[in-house]
Amino acid sequence: MPSARADKPAHDDPATVRAMRLSTWFALLSGLLGGVLVIWPYLLPVGGPWVQLALGAMTLFFAFRARAIGTRGVTDYDGRLSLLAALGGFAILFFAGNAAFKVLVSLGG
Repeated sequence: MPSARADKPAHDDPATVRAMRLSTWFALLSGLLGGVLVIWPYLLPVGGPWVQLALGAMTLFFAFRARAIGTRGVTDYDGRLSLLAALGGFAILFFAGNAAFKVLVSLGG
């Protein structure tokens, strides 16, 4: 089945490539920071799970933005780094959601 992309040429303009690279690196950076906070939660004692949840959401946002830009507008796009960041974002959300749920349960009663 032919893809829809075969009809549309990729743009490969410098702004598209730059936006894709920046989104990928922002996703990796926020994923790394979120992973560090999941592994060592005592580094941020106040608001830890909430910051981790925000970093996980940012990681997913930037990773999927990089993948969308790359698949639409960059020829020979290799999305392994953004895929790695997206998987890390899902892991961060899972573990941070667990910690946030424990905090909410302890407050409730």
